Amino acid sequence: MTVKIATWNVNSIKVRIPHLVDWVKEAQPDIVLLQELKVLDQHFPRMTIDEMGYNMAMVGQKTYNGVAILSKMPIEVEHAFLPGDRSDEQARYVEAVIGDFRVASIYLPNGNPVETEKFSYKLSWLDRLIRHTQTLLSYEEPLVLGGDFNVCPSDDDVYDPAGFADDALCRPESRARFRALCHLGLTDAIRAFHPQPHVYSYWDYQAGRWNRDEGLRIDHLLLSPQAADRLIASGIDKGPRGMDKPSDHTPVWCQFESL
Repeated sequence: MTVKIATWNVNSIKVRIPHLVDWVKEAQPDIVLLQELKVLDQHFPRMTIDEMGYNMAMVGQKTYNGVAILSKMPIEVEHAFLPGDRSDEQARYVEAVIGDFRVASIYLPNGNPVETEKFSYKLSWLDRLIRHTQTLLSYEEPLVLGGDFNVCPSDDDVYDPAGFADDALCRPESRARFRALCHLGLTDAIRAFHPQPHVYSYWDYQAGRWNRDEGLRIDHLLLSPQAADRLIASGIDKGPRGMDKPSDHTPVWCQFESL
């Protein structure tokens, strides 16, 4: 037996629910972390999720943001917001215990334009995530932080490093905080099996980026040592990005040995 955990920014669950159903039926993940739902809780297609055999926990927001966790196993929600700032009302974080795993679905702020408060919000959000992750790692349990981090960790993760040098996704301040997060002891699940450059999880809708494979790697699965020790596979499933009316992101997944 194994445990398969995936993350996917669906860019509107209302629009992408057929794609989600098709992909879940084919890929059979045990746990799915979703981002950018763009709906309030009461408008989430719960019946469809129930029919697929998944439990669900979500934090919704009208028009923007929104995160969820789907699981074949029972879900015990631990946090419905990222600790550290109770005034932050954006729906960007949900954390739960599922079996012997602790997982979090993360939709990190984009941060553009960098000359606005959006960038400072992104950096402060990353600082909060670092502090909270330090607490989570002290539990010494299998932990998976997954989602759209809106950070390209290095120039290998962006098709045009020079063109994106001043973008919030690639700015030194963003990358430094992502490195600090990883240096707490987290393993990048994709890089563990795919160290080659220019492996992407996102392609902009504009200018034929998808057809030319001009993408970004901004969707990540970060693992505690206890999870990394059980990691047996990881990958990026490009299939859904080629569907009709797709999300601009595609699923990223990893697989673990069961205890």
